[in-house]
Amino acid sequence: MISMIPIPVMPPLKTAIGAGFLLLGLALTAPSLAAPAATPPADFPDYAQVKADWRSSEARFLDRHGRLIEEVRIDQAIRRTDWTPLADISPALIAAVLRAEDRRFFRHAGVDWLAAGKAALTNWLNEKPRGASTLTMQLAALLDGQYRAKAGRRDVSEKLRQMGAAREIEQHWNKTDILEAYLNLAPFRGELTGIDAAARGLFDQRPAGLGDAESLILAALIRSPNARPGDVAKRVCALAADLPGGPECAALRALTLNTLSGRYPIVPAANLAPHLARRLIQADAAPSLFPPFFKGGPGGILQPHTSASRLNPPQPPFTKGGSLMPPLPNGGSVTTTLDADLQRFVVATLKQQLAHLAPRDVQDAAALVVDNAGGEVLAYASLSAAESASPHSDGVQAPRQAGSTLKPFLYGLALENRLLTTASPLEDSPLSIATGAGEYAPQNYDQAHRGLVSLRTALAGSLNIPAVRTLQLTGLEPFAARLARFGFQGLTEAADFYGYALALGSLDVKLEELVNAYRALANGGLFAPLRFLPSDPEPAGRRAQSPETAFLIADILSDRQARSVTFGLENPLATRFWTAVKTGTSKDMRDNWCVGFSSRYTVGVWVGNFSGGAMHDVSGISGAAPAWAAIMARLHADTPSHPPKPPRNLVSKVVQPPGEPARAEWFLPGTEPAAATWAAARPPARIVQPGDGAILALDPDIPLDRQRLRFQAREAPEGAWWLLDDTRLDTPDWPLARGKHLLILMDRDGLERDRVRFEVR
Repeated sequence: MISMIPIPVMPPLKTAIGAGFLLLGLALTAPSLAAPAATPPADFPDYAQVKADWRSSEARFLDRHGRLIEEVRIDQAIRRTDWTPLADISPALIAAVLRAEDRRFFRHAGVDWLAAGKAALTNWLNEKPRGASTLTMQLAALLDGQYRAKAGRRDVSEKLRQMGAAREIEQHWNKTDILEAYLNLAPFRGELTGIDAAARGLFDQRPAGLGDAESLILAALIRSPNARPGDVAKRVCALAADLPGGPECAALRALTLNTLSGRYPIVPAANLAPHLARRLIQADAAPSLFPPFFKGGPGGILQPHTSASRLNPPQPPFTKGGSLMPPLPNGGSVTTTLDADLQRFVVATLKQQLAHLAPRDVQDAAALVVDNAGGEVLAYASLSAAESASPHSDGVQAPRQAGSTLKPFLYGLALENRLLTTASPLEDSPLSIATGAGEYAPQNYDQAHRGLVSLRTALAGSLNIPAVRTLQLTGLEPFAARLARFGFQGLTEAADFYGYALALGSLDVKLEELVNAYRALANGGLFAPLRFLPSDPEPAGRRAQSPETAFLIADILSDRQARSVTFGLENPLATRFWTAVKTGTSKDMRDNWCVGFSSRYTVGVWVGNFSGGAMHDVSGISGAAPAWAAIMARLHADTPSHPPKPPRNLVSKVVQPPGEPARAEWFLPGTEPAAATWAAARPPARIVQPGDGAILALDPDIPLDRQRLRFQAREAPEGAWWLLDDTRLDTPDWPLARGKHLLILMDRDGLERDRVRFEVR
């Protein structure tokens, strides 16, 4: 039988909360009264499920060996970092939390009836209410929002239901699991949730390193995470008052006020690959990297897209491709193809090169290292000096002018179409080409002309004029199509838009595109996308160039002797192991490139300014090449690199191109010369006056019969003649006539060699 206890009359104006806690006092003598209203849901989670479904606000990126290389925040509504095992939490913090929140934690079964009775008596006799929630009861509210107060403090029924949930937890969880889960789910300050985020955000250290003073501050914050710093300091001193040998109140107050006086930034645990991490977060494939929240009850961590904090509002939905993404699972992470040691070396190399080039107005740099065989990206770095106008830009993806780095693909097209051979002489002499926008007169980098040079010398020495003459042979459209085959996506206009400057790199390209295009050369002309995640399936390649032509280009780019015509024999491109490499510098020295490959790796380096500002006296040899050479040397410190074997159907023959020493040269079958010497290749016939698309204006002050135009062509064959608007002309001297006209250059056999359209107004 339940004994009767006299119930005193409530003083006026006492709240319902006081009455509720008085009922809890009755529960001290009859705890079974609480049972009917305290049955928890059947699917209440166990410890393993809660830990498995816990979500971090940080995306953790690992290298190919499982080492952390980057930590990036992806949840902007709350801040949770690592789930911390109880063994990795400072004993001082555990003791402080138990002292502050639940001194009899290890002696009760979820409800501290002694504390509840004291709270009931206090709340009945005093205006200021006092709670009696154990850590287990608080954990129930953290796990499921239905055990939280609907408004203000809990009423009797809410308190009884929370007690029932706590007793259910205690029946299925052990004490250490309860304590560990609580410390990882509890809100501490602002958006900081969980002991790891709190320790890092407030004290910049891990939970294992917390001392007595820091532990007391964190314990004091649990009861009222967003209290004013002065109020928190009072509670900290109260907690320390009965702690034997504890810190003095004055020192605790100063530390508390200083700790809570500003923002609470969390320093990333690793920051080796920020640009790649952001790229992966924003990629279309992001949902497969970042799974959604576990679905569960309303208001707790088991509810999709909600906060684990009792004080934080529900989080907004996460969006693909934006700043918010579904958080990673507990202990989960994204494993990339990067190698942490190599990434660290590449970043240090770029930093050193930027420091060296700082007096020459160079502020930004980037590098990409890939494995030739599988396309795995091994290093992905973009670095900026303090003076950079855009320090967060990704130099791997930023489009910049290609400079001479496109020449290998131009010469490869000419070789494959059998327009030229590696030994074909090309004219390195002054050149002027009439275009719709005026005369185009390319110049070599050193402003010199070398007369006749072989294709090998022209490409290895990066001569500009022979490259433009070669583009006249291949044509603009075929070259643009070839670049597209190699993965260059910047060709947004018709080939005529870029003009003959396309041979010299007028196209904007990305370092990533260049590196993968050169990787295709290393793989015998087989192109395939790069891979950033080991889980990505290895894509099937497509044929961008024949194996024979790819070998010829690689052989030229590795020829130290042929390169010496411009760069000399001693330069950073001359590695002690086999490599094929090309440099490039864009107009006005705004971009500098060095891209090349060994038998195993392809490496690309860019230096310049994201602002578009010009560098001062920086060439391919002095800008990007030293960093490229250092990275290649690191890759092959213990790994040999051997030249590729020539395809079986190539023909070797000793020849002597005009002006060059005799040598053994490779030829596609049927292109080898019959004699040791031969004439230089000639570009196709071309109309130069008027230019295609030209608009001519009649002068009203000059008699009409005196206004004439003389048609001109270069490389016209003997016996060529003119066809204007379907009328054969006896002379190229033509009287101007208003209207739109079509002019065709015909050879003696009546075959069209070139045509232009122009207008007279």
